[in-house]
Order: sequence, then structure tokens, then C-alpha cells
Amino acid sequence: MTRDEAWALLTQYNHDAFHLKHAQTVEGVMRFFANSLGYGDEADFWANVGLLHDIDFEQWPDQHCVKCVELLTKGGADERTIHAVVSHGYGICADVEPTHEMEKVLFASDELTGLIGAAALMRPSKSVQDMELKSLKKKYKDKKFAAGCSREVISRGAEQLGWTLDELLERTLEAMKSFYE
Repeated sequence: MTRDEAWALLTQYNHDAFHLKHAQTVEGVMRFFANSLGYGDEADFWANVGLLHDIDFEQWPDQHCVKCVELLTKGGADERTIHAVVSHGYGICADVEPTHEMEKVLFASDELTGLIGAAALMRPSKSVQDMELKSLKKKYKDKKFAAGCSREVISRGAEQLGWTLDELLERTLEAMKSFYE
């Protein structure tokens, strides 16, 4: 599936600017991680999975990671893509466990991109470019800040990858700095 095909499929079911921006952010983070973790030859695949990961969330939030199977199948996505998309809801709204490193990265970084994006908006610059790990950790520890971003999911994601929480925070921040304002 090309990026244009993935975008067309995503925008068939998603129109809200916030959801589309989130999809593009996760797409960029997944591309960054594919390249930095030695999967550069699969960077387009990783990015497309990131782009499509919440395809069902806007219209069917109560069927998140379930309805996507039908939508992705109808849209021509392969089994690897479908498994990866479903697995990012593991233990939350799906029982498909992330097994490939790419799926674990998606699980770990999805919620975190929201937290980092919210933290950026609180900065005078409104940007991640001048954000430091210390500042991000402070926002992460404040449970009232971006309360919808599950710290438990983020820490479980780091654990699944075998990374420390600081590693996940730092690497995802670096990923977002590579393309995000």
C-alpha cells in the first residue's frame, strides 16, 4: 500500500483535524524509528501503519481496534498491517499482543506523541524543537497534565521494548523533533 492509498483510506473515515494531525504525527514517529532501529527498508510500511493506526477511532471509538479489521480489509491492507494496527490496543481494547518490534514501538509511542504534542503547546515557542527531556519528564509526572494520555500504557510500552522510560521519552521526543514543529 502506498502512502497516498493509506491517506485516502484514512480520510475516508476520518475528517477531524486533530485526528488527522495525530495520524501524521504517529506516521512520522514510526518512520523515524524504522530508520533508527535498522528497519529502513520497511520505513514506508512502518509509517503507513502509524498513519492508519486509529482508522476506526473517530467514528467508532467504542469499537476501536475491532472495526479497523473490516475497514482495513475492505481498503486492501495486508495481514501484517491489520495485526499491527489491532495490536496497538493490546490490553486496552484488543487482545492481540504486539510481537514485532514495530508493533511494540507503535504501542509505546502512540499515547506518548499526544503527551509530547500537548507539552509543546504549553511552551512559549509552541514547539518541540526547544523541549528538553527534563521538561517532558516533569509534564509526564504531572498526572493532571494531558490526563487522557495514559502513563500506564506509555510505561508498559517502554517495558515491552526493553527500554527505560527515559529512553522511550527521549527517543520519541527526538523522533518528533525530526519532523514536528
